[in-house]
Amino acid sequence: MKFYGQLEKSNNYEENNVTILKAMEQYQNYNIARNLSPHSIEFYKICMEAFEKFYDCTKLCNTIDENVVFEYITHLKNKNTLNDTSINTNIRALRAMCYYFMKLGYTAPFQISMLRTEKKIKETYTDEELAILLKKPTISKTTFAEYRNWVIVNYLLATGNRVGTICDLKIKDVDFGAGAIRLSRTKNRNEQIIPISKTLHDVLKGYMKYRKGDGDDYLFCNVNGIRLSENGLKLAIRKYNLKRGVNKTSLHLFRHTFAKKWILNGGDVFRLQKMLGHSSMTIVREYVNMFSDDLKRDFDTFNPLEEFSNKRDEGIKLNPKKIRRMML
Repeated sequence: MKFYGQLEKSNNYEENNVTILKAMEQYQNYNIARNLSPHSIEFYKICMEAFEKFYDCTKLCNTIDENVVFEYITHLKNKNTLNDTSINTNIRALRAMCYYFMKLGYTAPFQISMLRTEKKIKETYTDEELAILLKKPTISKTTFAEYRNWVIVNYLLATGNRVGTICDLKIKDVDFGAGAIRLSRTKNRNEQIIPISKTLHDVLKGYMKYRKGDGDDYLFCNVNGIRLSENGLKLAIRKYNLKRGVNKTSLHLFRHTFAKKWILNGGDVFRLQKMLGHSSMTIVREYVNMFSDDLKRDFDTFNPLEEFSNKRDEGIKLNPKKIRRMML
């Protein structure tokens, strides 16, 4: 069976004289040519630098085999600073690089598998914490930054957007007339249109009275009207949460909370996939599985059999002739 990266035409791997360093440079050029995001380019760079610290990359590509990968995984595990998920992140990058080497015929084909990991329940904000974070500050007694952070918390809970997406939002991206928001920056780099909920519509309308600005200005800015950086946004919400007595400060937890609430409120997984911007249902299924215990809540209330049983218990009589016709 062939797999990604395997070539039939090139099998003189032992005669190949391309060094790993040279091949890594080619791989990054390949990624740039594929128009990967700067974040992805930097990710591969960091992972390759980590591999360089373990393995002598002045060696030829044909020295990389399964044993080298196994030794690298053992090396990562022995560091005791990385969990299995983080190790898999490094392996995933190494696998992509090695498969590219195989595609060029630099390295003999072999399979690279991820570590088996236990799927942990994703942490979310509790209803009590959300109530605290969503309490609107008194406009006349608060700063612009405090008010903006409250608006951002509302936005996070209403959309589940990622940090980078939020930072790149511009005023013109919010179309109150159409009731939609245009997301120009997403992880898969596909422009996306999402609806505005009624409450978020009112929150953003009120915010714009204070934000003002032109269409090309960034929606969420600092006090000088300059775009918030991702780190700046994370720090702002961290301070906001801690000031209100909420020790959880991760922006990504709002994304998990959005997904959990959507599922528990009966939202369908297909629209959830679109809202979260996932290209496949894999992650959405993980959300459903992770929150399975919460889905048991009030299960009898929504279960079709229980509904039928309740009607039967209430004395609703069925026509025997109708039942026989249905069974034929």
